[in-house]
Amino acid sequence: MGVSSSHLSKAEVQEILGITSFGLWRLVRKYDDFPQPTQPPHGSARAFGDKKPAEEVWDGTQLYRWAARTPEFSHRGALLARPLPEEVAPGRWGGYKDTTRGPASDWHTAVGTIRFVHNDDSQTATKVATALAEAGNPDGVRTVCALYGDIGITGPALVATDVTRPRIEYEARWGVAATLAGHELPWWPHLLRLPHVIRQWQPGAATTIAKVPSNDNEVLLRRVAANTIFESSSHLAATHMANQIRNERTDNIRHENETFGETEHPVIIAAEPDTTDHPLPTNGDRKTLKSGWHRLALSNHADAVAALEVAVGREPALLPYGAVTEVPALSANIAERWARRLTMCDPTAAHAVLARGDSPDAFFVDPLTDMPVLRTSDQDRKPLWRFYAPLSLPAGGAELASVVLHHTVWVTTSDGHVHPAPCTPSAHLWWGDGWGDRPSEAATVVNTLLDNLGATVNLDKHWMAPKGLTALFNDEHKQGSELTRSTLLHARMTPPRQR
Repeated sequence: MGVSSSHLSKAEVQEILGITSFGLWRLVRKYDDFPQPTQPPHGSARAFGDKKPAEEVWDGTQLYRWAARTPEFSHRGALLARPLPEEVAPGRWGGYKDTTRGPASDWHTAVGTIRFVHNDDSQTATKVATALAEAGNPDGVRTVCALYGDIGITGPALVATDVTRPRIEYEARWGVAATLAGHELPWWPHLLRLPHVIRQWQPGAATTIAKVPSNDNEVLLRRVAANTIFESSSHLAATHMANQIRNERTDNIRHENETFGETEHPVIIAAEPDTTDHPLPTNGDRKTLKSGWHRLALSNHADAVAALEVAVGREPALLPYGAVTEVPALSANIAERWARRLTMCDPTAAHAVLARGDSPDAFFVDPLTDMPVLRTSDQDRKPLWRFYAPLSLPAGGAELASVVLHHTVWVTTSDGHVHPAPCTPSAHLWWGDGWGDRPSEAATVVNTLLDNLGATVNLDKHWMAPKGLTALFNDEHKQGSELTRSTLLHARMTPPRQR
């Protein structure tokens, strides 16, 4: 979350500190550490053509914290940044209050009521404090604290806002708030900050054991796993990924609790995840999982589309597709030769994910590799082909005849076919000077296919590609350049020249 920025005009600085314009002039000269003014934030409204110098402003958080630590103005500065008295009477717990950002707990302390909102969304403290101020602050709250989303020196980091200055946020220390409360303060892990869970805590209460809530992806995958329209292998694939998600969420909660519940901090971990069935099984046979995802990719059911989008983001290696590739749909080039063999078809889930929200002109499949293809337009409304690169090519006894460089790497074979070069889902194939990087991925693919046209490419160690091939692809070849088999073989066996 972090502390949101605020800026104060000269008049606002004077009002906060209770001084006149002349007093501000004297203050700057009296205190060497008085915050320096700055220019208004970028985007502040000014009249068009106004050439007058912009009025100086002060960083609200910086000014407010300076006042808190300066004896002359500490009573006007940030409440929880002021020095604590030597002896602090313990506070008492004041129960829960509903806010626009969820339930908040009140603590009645020696400096007034502090309201804790267990939320780390941006501007939570400001918005809750503003709502209180606008309602006349019926509960007499002095300060609103929200979570920063990180850990500080004395416990979870806090963002505070005093109700009298709701626009100014500042970072507060958990240890200071706990000292004022006179009690260790409760903290809930992110996924268990649920109203019904938070409301179960009060001083002396046992730690709540709470069921880990499902996220949208898990709900979707379990719906797919229960839908009889899909085959059993798809049920297994969806269940496997749903179980992965549940296990990760449970482990994340446990890790958060370990991190934020360090013993030297005055923190009470108020909720733990229910681990009765943890971990759920995720040891499915990989061949079966891949088959299940392939069948979902061929479906035209809306849930199959949504499930495939989850799989693409989480574990694309389970899908039978390589990297998404785009090339212009122009005539008289290598891509046009390839496009002649495409077969028009009804869209599948794989096509729908490939479309990325566009409205394609038509849907196709490559009959030799089974790769989904669509024809759409780029941002300039020029036609283009978008397709998944294959993971491997059909060999049938043929060999690589040449490589053509046209917006990606293309392979021509000795039996007269043209294919996009195979590529793994997370890589891309290119050539030329990559601003210091070298096109070793393309070199690795070509090196593999020179020996076995039907091999499945592996780019895990692409930097180990033959140096001569890498050097060849590092040259700035023109679009449409063709590199023959003999050229490629010669480059593979020839060390690159020193430049």
